[in-house]
Amino acid sequence: MRLPASLPAVLIVLTSLCLFPAVPALAQLDFEKAPINYGQAEAHDAVALLSRAIDEGRETLEYSDEHGWLPSVLEKLNISPDTQTLVFSKTSLQLHKISPRTPRALYFNDDIYVGWCQRGDVVEIAATDSEQGAVFYTIDQDPTQPPKIVRDRGQCLTCHATNRTQGVPGYLVRSVYSDNNGRPRSGTRTYVTDHTTDLDERFGGWYVTGLHGNMRHMGNVFALDRSEPEKIDREAGSNRRQLEELFDTSPYLRPTSDIVALMVLEHQTQMHNFIARASFETRIAGYYDRGINEALDRPEDTVSPSTGRRIAAAGEALVRYMLFADEIQFECPIESVTPFTETFQNPSNPQWRGDAQGRGLRQLDLSQHLFKYPCSYLIYTDAFDALPAQMMKYVKERMTEILAAKTTPEGYERLTDADRLAVREILTETKPGFLIEPSL
Repeated sequence: MRLPASLPAVLIVLTSLCLFPAVPALAQLDFEKAPINYGQAEAHDAVALLSRAIDEGRETLEYSDEHGWLPSVLEKLNISPDTQTLVFSKTSLQLHKISPRTPRALYFNDDIYVGWCQRGDVVEIAATDSEQGAVFYTIDQDPTQPPKIVRDRGQCLTCHATNRTQGVPGYLVRSVYSDNNGRPRSGTRTYVTDHTTDLDERFGGWYVTGLHGNMRHMGNVFALDRSEPEKIDREAGSNRRQLEELFDTSPYLRPTSDIVALMVLEHQTQMHNFIARASFETRIAGYYDRGINEALDRPEDTVSPSTGRRIAAAGEALVRYMLFADEIQFECPIESVTPFTETFQNPSNPQWRGDAQGRGLRQLDLSQHLFKYPCSYLIYTDAFDALPAQMMKYVKERMTEILAAKTTPEGYERLTDADRLAVREILTETKPGFLIEPSL
């Protein structure tokens, strides 16, 4: 039975909320009402623009007998197949198509995520809109019909707008204890992972290729012991160069699931959520301020103390994450065995921004940390640039303060003096006007 294209496009690793224990939650924001109006507002992300172009006959997609619309979608959206990661846990929309023998493939760039299953009913897409956060779409894999990109109208938010996405329409990467059929084991923990997560809690339910020395993760293996459902053989899943002995990789665009691509994916999914949360908090607080100001006959631009506190709290959380303040330190170097690292940090990449010394925020380290320069490359995205003026002011001032301080600010000890100088110099050249010059 085929799934209709209007069903939710659940990207990244998801599952029914009832299967997992609760985690500490941020307050859920009412983004369906003004001023956000998530469900009613027109999207302007790259997928929405492609959808309109297809509907108007200005663009077309080519169908592949083996992969459906996938290769053409990736090409149109400027997503490299080298970003491929593979997840075998049954924790997303097309779970009946997913298993350790037929994992789901994910591809991404700085703004968009695409999911594909073997003989899947739909290609799943999520895109970052500068005003609305994550927006979800599907394309029905029916070659007898013209390609049609369909926007989800709220079903995806059951999983994609919870405390695990910071209470906004967003993304997440999950690590689960999976049995050998891909089902998450009941009663076991799940981890929402990002650059702050210890490696031994990452990649459960994923295939992973790459070298990581004595460090261990949860990928490539199953939880088989019923009496100890969280017991897994991390040793058996470690330091794999290839996956062919685990399943047939030939139906996929690449035969690998790169560890570095997975770690970049983890970082940027939550980074998008921090940006969206900061935007929503500021816009909602300002909306209420304007109503109160009108009722009390105060100047329209009066900012209440509560709004100031909301902006500061969301802004500080964004800055901390963006500067990798809580990033783990690797015990051993990490090595990719795929072209991903070259593709991602290549100066020919359209998303590269570099200074005159050839330094850029996309440069990887992989010896002790993920990136060489601790500031997220998503600072160059439209979503970041669209932050409301009050939030942007806070972020600019706070980042200038941290990067220009004579001594490392408390809580930012992860950044060495050399780190802060390099990031400051890179941003001064590649994002002119962002840092506040008089403070430098």
